[in-house]
Amino acid sequence: MRILAINPGMISTKIGVFIDEDLEWHATINHPFEELCQYPFIMDEYDYRKGKLIEALVQQGYQMDEFDVVVGRGGLVKPIESGVYELNEKVIEDTKHPRLHHACNLGSLLALSIAQEIPNCRAFTVDPGVVDELDDIARITGVPELPHQTIWHALNQREIAKRYCREHQLKYEEQDLIVCHMGSGISFAFHHHGRAVECSDALSGDGPFSPSRAGSLPSVQLIKLCYSGQYNEKEMLRKVNGHSGLTAHLNTNDVREVERRINDGDQHAKLVLDAMIYQTARHLASLAPVTNGHVDAIIITGAISNSQYVTDGLRARLSFLAPIFVYPGEDELTALAHNAYRAMIGQQEIKIYQ
Repeated sequence: MRILAINPGMISTKIGVFIDEDLEWHATINHPFEELCQYPFIMDEYDYRKGKLIEALVQQGYQMDEFDVVVGRGGLVKPIESGVYELNEKVIEDTKHPRLHHACNLGSLLALSIAQEIPNCRAFTVDPGVVDELDDIARITGVPELPHQTIWHALNQREIAKRYCREHQLKYEEQDLIVCHMGSGISFAFHHHGRAVECSDALSGDGPFSPSRAGSLPSVQLIKLCYSGQYNEKEMLRKVNGHSGLTAHLNTNDVREVERRINDGDQHAKLVLDAMIYQTARHLASLAPVTNGHVDAIIITGAISNSQYVTDGLRARLSFLAPIFVYPGEDELTALAHNAYRAMIGQQEIKIYQ
Protein backbone atom coordinates (compact mmCIF):
# COMPACT_ATOMS: atom_id res chain seq x y z
CA MET A 1 0.00 0.00 0.00
CA ARG A 2 1.52 3.33 -1.06
CA ILE A 3 0.57 6.25 1.15
CA LEU A 4 1.20 9.95 0.60
CA ALA A 5 1.32 12.05 3.77
CA ILE A 6 1.05 15.86 3.61
CA ASN A 7 1.88 18.28 6.43
CA PRO A 8 1.65 22.00 5.52
CA GLY A 9 3.46 24.49 7.75
CA MET A 10 3.59 28.27 7.65
CA ILE A 11 6.63 28.48 5.31
CA SER A 12 7.01 24.89 4.11
CA THR A 13 5.11 21.76 3.15
CA LYS A 14 6.45 18.42 4.35
CA ILE A 15 5.56 15.34 2.34
CA GLY A 16 6.35 11.65 2.82
CA VAL A 17 5.77 8.54 0.76
CA PHE A 18 5.26 5.32 2.73
CA ILE A 19 4.99 1.70 1.68
CA ASP A 20 2.66 0.32 4.33
CA GLU A 21 4.33 1.69 7.49
CA ASP A 22 7.83 2.13 6.04
CA LEU A 23 9.02 5.56 4.92
CA GLU A 24 10.25 5.36 1.31
CA TRP A 25 10.98 9.05 0.65
CA HIS A 26 10.31 12.41 2.21
CA ALA A 27 10.97 16.06 1.42
CA THR A 28 10.46 19.53 2.83
CA ILE A 29 9.24 21.97 0.19
CA ASN A 30 10.27 25.43 1.33
CA HIS A 31 8.11 28.38 0.34
CA PRO A 32 10.17 31.59 0.12
CA PHE A 33 8.71 34.66 1.77
CA GLU A 34 8.65 36.57 -1.51
CA GLU A 35 6.52 33.85 -3.11
CA LEU A 36 4.04 33.67 -0.24
CA CYS A 37 3.69 37.47 -0.18
CA GLN A 38 1.64 37.40 -3.37
CA TYR A 39 -1.18 35.60 -1.53
CA PRO A 40 -3.26 37.81 0.81
CA PHE A 41 -4.57 34.85 2.83
CA ILE A 42 -3.27 31.37 3.63
CA MET A 43 -6.13 29.69 1.78
CA ASP A 44 -5.08 31.54 -1.37
CA GLU A 45 -1.86 29.47 -1.35
CA TYR A 46 -3.76 26.27 -2.18
CA ASP A 47 -3.04 26.06 -5.94
CA TYR A 48 0.55 27.21 -5.45
CA ARG A 49 1.27 24.58 -2.79
CA LYS A 50 -0.49 21.81 -4.70
CA GLY A 51 1.59 22.57 -7.78
CA LYS A 52 4.85 22.54 -5.82
CA LEU A 53 3.87 19.29 -4.10
CA ILE A 54 3.06 17.45 -7.34
CA GLU A 55 6.18 18.85 -8.98
CA ALA A 56 8.36 17.45 -6.18
CA LEU A 57 6.76 14.00 -6.46
CA VAL A 58 7.09 13.86 -10.24
CA GLN A 59 10.72 14.98 -10.08
CA GLN A 60 11.36 12.09 -7.69
CA GLY A 61 9.89 9.69 -10.24
CA TYR A 62 6.44 9.08 -8.77
CA GLN A 63 3.31 8.79 -10.87
CA MET A 64 0.30 10.27 -9.12
CA ASP A 65 -1.88 7.25 -9.87
CA GLU A 66 0.47 5.06 -7.78
CA PHE A 67 -1.05 6.17 -4.48
CA ASP A 68 -3.69 4.17 -2.62
CA VAL A 69 -4.16 6.65 0.24
CA VAL A 70 -3.54 10.36 0.72
CA VAL A 71 -3.58 11.63 4.31
CA GLY A 72 -3.29 15.29 5.25
CA ARG A 73 -2.79 17.20 8.47
CA GLY A 74 -6.17 18.30 9.76
CA GLY A 75 -7.47 21.85 9.88
CA LEU A 76 -8.99 23.98 12.62
CA VAL A 77 -12.57 22.82 12.21
CA LYS A 78 -15.10 22.24 14.99
CA PRO A 79 -13.98 20.26 18.06
CA ILE A 80 -13.91 16.48 17.43
CA GLU A 81 -12.66 13.38 19.22
CA SER A 82 -9.31 11.87 18.32
CA GLY A 83 -8.95 9.34 15.53
CA VAL A 84 -8.80 8.78 11.77
CA TYR A 85 -11.41 10.59 9.69
CA GLU A 86 -12.29 9.94 6.07
CA LEU A 87 -12.38 13.25 4.29
CA ASN A 88 -15.73 14.33 2.88
CA GLU A 89 -17.38 17.50 1.62
CA LYS A 90 -18.56 18.44 5.13
CA VAL A 91 -15.04 18.57 6.56
CA ILE A 92 -13.82 20.43 3.48
CA GLU A 93 -16.58 23.03 3.80
CA ASP A 94 -15.78 23.58 7.48
CA THR A 95 -12.06 23.76 6.68
CA LYS A 96 -12.74 26.60 4.25
CA HIS A 97 -14.30 28.51 7.17
CA PRO A 98 -11.95 27.59 10.03
CA ARG A 99 -11.96 28.75 13.63
CA LEU A 100 -8.56 30.35 13.03
CA HIS A 101 -6.31 30.80 10.01
CA HIS A 102 -3.27 28.51 9.90
CA ALA A 103 -1.42 26.59 7.19
CA CYS A 104 -2.67 23.30 8.65
CA ASN A 105 -6.06 24.13 7.13
CA LEU A 106 -4.58 23.34 3.70
CA GLY A 107 -3.75 19.73 4.63
CA SER A 108 -7.22 18.27 4.24
CA LEU A 109 -7.93 20.32 1.11
CA LEU A 110 -4.78 19.07 -0.59
CA ALA A 111 -5.30 15.46 0.48
CA LEU A 112 -8.87 15.17 -0.78
CA SER A 113 -8.18 17.05 -4.01
CA ILE A 114 -5.26 14.77 -4.92
CA ALA A 115 -7.12 11.60 -3.91
CA GLN A 116 -10.14 12.53 -6.02
CA GLU A 117 -7.93 12.60 -9.11
CA ILE A 118 -6.71 9.01 -8.51
CA PRO A 119 -9.00 6.00 -9.13
CA ASN A 120 -9.89 4.07 -5.96
CA CYS A 121 -7.73 6.32 -3.75
CA ARG A 122 -8.96 7.23 -0.26
CA ALA A 123 -8.33 10.42 1.68
CA PHE A 124 -7.99 10.78 5.46
CA THR A 125 -6.99 13.17 8.17
CA VAL A 126 -5.78 12.22 11.66
CA ASP A 127 -5.94 13.94 15.06
CA PRO A 128 -6.28 17.58 13.95
CA GLY A 129 -5.36 20.37 16.35
CA VAL A 130 -9.00 20.74 17.44
CA VAL A 131 -9.21 17.30 19.08
CA ASP A 132 -11.28 17.91 22.21
CA GLU A 133 -11.46 15.28 24.94
CA LEU A 134 -11.62 17.69 27.88
CA ASP A 135 -13.33 16.76 31.09
CA ASP A 136 -16.32 19.03 31.66
CA ILE A 137 -14.68 20.57 34.72
CA ALA A 138 -11.81 21.76 32.51
CA ARG A 139 -14.16 23.80 30.28
CA ILE A 140 -15.33 26.21 32.98
CA THR A 141 -13.78 29.69 33.13
CA GLY A 142 -14.70 32.79 35.12
CA VAL A 143 -16.55 34.21 32.11
CA PRO A 144 -19.36 31.89 30.93
CA GLU A 145 -19.21 33.31 27.40
CA LEU A 146 -15.56 32.25 27.14
CA PRO A 147 -15.33 28.51 27.92
CA HIS A 148 -11.92 26.86 27.78
CA GLN A 149 -11.29 25.38 24.33
CA THR A 150 -8.38 23.51 22.80
CA ILE A 151 -6.06 24.00 19.86
CA TRP A 152 -2.92 21.94 20.34
CA HIS A 153 -0.38 19.68 18.64
CA ALA A 154 -2.64 16.66 19.03
CA LEU A 155 -1.13 14.67 16.16
CA ASN A 156 2.48 14.79 17.33
CA GLN A 157 1.70 14.65 21.04
CA ARG A 158 -0.35 11.47 20.74
CA GLU A 159 2.19 9.82 18.41
CA ILE A 160 5.11 10.58 20.72
CA ALA A 161 3.18 9.50 23.82
CA LYS A 162 2.37 6.18 22.16
CA ARG A 163 6.01 5.77 21.07
CA TYR A 164 7.17 6.34 24.64
CA CYS A 165 4.75 3.67 25.83
CA ARG A 166 5.89 1.16 23.18
CA GLU A 167 9.53 1.73 24.09
CA HIS A 168 8.82 1.14 27.78
CA GLN A 169 6.39 -1.78 27.32
CA LEU A 170 3.51 0.27 28.68
CA LYS A 171 -0.09 0.69 27.58
CA TYR A 172 -0.94 4.24 26.55
CA GLU A 173 -4.47 3.64 27.83
CA GLU A 174 -3.13 3.01 31.35
CA GLN A 175 -0.68 5.92 31.71
CA ASP A 176 -0.89 9.43 33.16
CA LEU A 177 1.41 11.54 30.97
CA ILE A 178 2.12 15.25 30.71
CA VAL A 179 3.20 15.96 27.13
CA CYS A 180 4.58 19.27 25.86
CA HIS A 181 5.23 20.15 22.22
CA MET A 182 7.67 23.05 21.83
CA GLY A 183 7.83 24.67 18.41
CA SER A 184 6.88 28.11 17.11
CA GLY A 185 3.99 27.61 19.50
CA ILE A 186 4.04 25.63 22.74
CA SER A 187 1.16 23.32 23.62
CA PHE A 188 0.72 20.91 26.50
CA ALA A 189 -1.77 18.26 27.54
CA PHE A 190 -2.45 15.77 30.29
CA HIS A 191 -2.97 12.35 28.68
CA HIS A 192 -5.01 10.37 31.21
CA HIS A 193 -5.53 6.76 30.19
CA GLY A 194 -5.53 7.52 26.46
CA ARG A 195 -7.50 10.80 26.55
CA ALA A 196 -6.23 14.37 26.65
CA VAL A 197 -8.51 15.46 29.48
CA GLU A 198 -6.81 18.86 29.94
CA CYS A 199 -4.79 20.79 27.38
CA SER A 200 -3.96 24.25 26.15
CA ASP A 201 -5.33 26.50 23.44
CA ALA A 202 -1.94 27.29 21.95
CA LEU A 203 -3.20 29.53 19.13
CA SER A 204 -5.51 31.69 21.23
CA GLY A 205 -3.27 32.94 24.01
CA ASP A 206 -3.06 30.08 26.48
CA GLY A 207 0.04 28.80 28.26
CA PRO A 208 3.65 30.07 28.18
CA PHE A 209 4.96 32.54 25.66
CA SER A 210 6.85 30.89 22.80
CA PRO A 211 9.12 31.96 19.93
CA SER A 212 6.29 33.83 18.21
CA ARG A 213 3.22 33.74 20.48
CA ALA A 214 2.35 35.72 23.59
CA GLY A 215 0.82 32.97 25.73
CA SER A 216 -1.33 33.91 28.73
CA LEU A 217 -1.55 37.65 29.37
CA PRO A 218 -3.08 39.84 32.12
CA SER A 219 -6.59 40.35 30.77
CA VAL A 220 -7.25 43.84 32.16
CA GLN A 221 -4.03 45.22 30.69
CA LEU A 222 -4.75 43.46 27.39
CA ILE A 223 -8.25 44.96 27.20
CA LYS A 224 -6.85 48.42 27.89
CA LEU A 225 -4.27 47.98 25.14
CA CYS A 226 -6.99 46.93 22.71
CA TYR A 227 -8.92 50.14 23.42
CA SER A 228 -5.87 52.40 23.56
CA GLY A 229 -6.27 53.47 19.94
CA GLN A 230 -2.75 52.32 19.13
CA TYR A 231 -3.81 49.15 17.30
CA ASN A 232 -6.73 47.87 15.25
CA GLU A 233 -8.10 44.33 15.62
CA LYS A 234 -5.87 42.81 12.94
CA GLU A 235 -2.77 44.42 14.44
CA MET A 236 -3.64 43.16 17.93
CA LEU A 237 -4.18 39.63 16.67
CA ARG A 238 -0.77 39.70 15.00
CA LYS A 239 0.76 41.25 18.11
CA VAL A 240 -0.25 38.30 20.31
CA ASN A 241 0.14 35.58 17.66
CA GLY A 242 3.12 36.01 15.37
CA HIS A 243 4.87 39.16 16.57
CA SER A 244 5.20 38.26 20.24
CA GLY A 245 7.23 35.98 22.50
CA LEU A 246 10.92 35.73 21.66
CA THR A 247 10.21 37.68 18.46
CA ALA A 248 8.96 40.73 20.38
CA HIS A 249 11.73 40.66 22.99
CA LEU A 250 14.72 39.66 20.84
CA ASN A 251 13.64 40.19 17.21
CA THR A 252 14.15 36.50 16.39
CA ASN A 253 12.04 33.36 16.73
CA ASP A 254 15.06 31.05 16.44
CA VAL A 255 16.10 29.53 19.77
CA ARG A 256 19.47 28.59 18.25
CA GLU A 257 20.16 32.27 17.57
CA VAL A 258 19.14 33.16 21.13
CA GLU A 259 21.57 30.55 22.47
CA ARG A 260 24.36 32.00 20.32
CA ARG A 261 23.69 35.41 21.85
CA ILE A 262 23.76 33.92 25.35
CA ASN A 263 27.10 32.26 24.61
CA ASP A 264 28.36 35.68 23.50
CA GLY A 265 27.41 37.12 26.88
CA ASP A 266 24.00 38.67 26.10
CA GLN A 267 22.35 38.73 29.53
CA HIS A 268 19.02 40.07 28.24
CA ALA A 269 18.72 37.15 25.81
CA LYS A 270 19.43 34.78 28.70
CA LEU A 271 16.77 36.37 30.87
CA VAL A 272 14.11 36.11 28.15
CA LEU A 273 14.87 32.49 27.22
CA ASP A 274 15.04 31.53 30.90
CA ALA A 275 11.64 33.18 31.35
CA MET A 276 10.16 31.07 28.53
CA ILE A 277 11.57 27.92 30.19
CA TYR A 278 10.25 29.05 33.57
CA GLN A 279 6.76 29.75 32.21
CA THR A 280 6.69 26.42 30.38
CA ALA A 281 7.67 24.52 33.54
CA ARG A 282 5.09 26.42 35.60
CA HIS A 283 2.27 25.58 33.19
CA LEU A 284 3.29 21.93 32.96
CA ALA A 285 3.41 21.60 36.73
CA SER A 286 -0.06 23.14 36.93
CA LEU A 287 -1.44 19.99 35.24
CA ALA A 288 -0.59 17.76 38.20
CA PRO A 289 -3.91 18.36 40.03
CA VAL A 290 -5.76 16.72 37.11
CA THR A 291 -5.04 13.34 38.74
CA ASN A 292 -4.40 14.61 42.27
CA GLY A 293 -0.66 14.60 41.65
CA HIS A 294 -0.22 11.22 39.96
CA VAL A 295 2.07 11.66 36.94
CA ASP A 296 3.87 8.69 35.39
CA ALA A 297 6.12 10.73 33.09
CA ILE A 298 6.67 14.13 31.48
CA ILE A 299 7.44 14.03 27.76
CA ILE A 300 9.03 16.96 25.91
CA THR A 301 8.92 17.02 22.09
CA GLY A 302 8.96 19.46 19.17
CA ALA A 303 11.78 21.32 17.43
CA ILE A 304 12.87 23.29 20.50
CA SER A 305 13.46 20.05 22.41
CA ASN A 306 16.65 19.74 20.32
CA SER A 307 18.03 22.47 22.61
CA GLN A 308 19.86 21.01 25.58
CA TYR A 309 19.78 24.44 27.20
CA VAL A 310 15.97 24.35 27.18
CA THR A 311 15.56 20.70 28.17
CA ASP A 312 18.13 21.01 30.98
CA GLY A 313 16.22 24.02 32.27
CA LEU A 314 12.96 22.09 32.24
CA ARG A 315 14.55 19.11 33.97
CA ALA A 316 15.86 21.35 36.73
CA ARG A 317 12.39 22.74 37.43
CA LEU A 318 10.23 19.64 36.85
CA SER A 319 12.19 16.54 37.86
CA PHE A 320 10.55 16.62 41.31
CA LEU A 321 7.21 15.83 39.66
CA ALA A 322 7.98 12.83 37.42
CA PRO A 323 10.71 11.34 35.20
CA ILE A 324 11.32 13.45 32.09
CA PHE A 325 11.80 12.01 28.60
CA VAL A 326 12.83 14.07 25.57
CA TYR A 327 11.86 13.23 21.98
CA PRO A 328 13.43 15.95 19.79
CA GLY A 329 11.66 17.14 16.66
CA GLU A 330 8.26 15.99 15.50
CA ASP A 331 6.94 12.84 13.87
CA GLU A 332 3.78 14.09 12.21
CA LEU A 333 4.30 12.53 8.76
CA THR A 334 4.81 9.13 10.37
CA ALA A 335 1.78 9.68 12.60
CA LEU A 336 -0.38 10.50 9.59
CA ALA A 337 0.79 7.53 7.53
CA HIS A 338 0.76 4.92 10.30
CA ASN A 339 -2.73 5.85 11.44
CA ALA A 340 -4.01 5.78 7.85
CA TYR A 341 -2.40 2.38 7.26
CA ARG A 342 -3.86 0.90 10.45
CA ALA A 343 -7.27 2.22 9.45
CA MET A 344 -7.01 0.69 5.99
CA ILE A 345 -6.18 -2.78 7.35
CA GLY A 346 -8.95 -2.66 9.94
CA GLN A 347 -6.86 -2.14 13.08
CA GLN A 348 -8.33 1.31 13.69
CA GLU A 349 -11.81 2.71 13.26
CA ILE A 350 -12.47 5.02 10.32
CA LYS A 351 -14.66 7.82 11.65
CA ILE A 352 -17.03 10.05 9.69
CA TYR A 353 -16.90 13.81 10.19
CA GLN A 354 -20.44 15.17 10.58
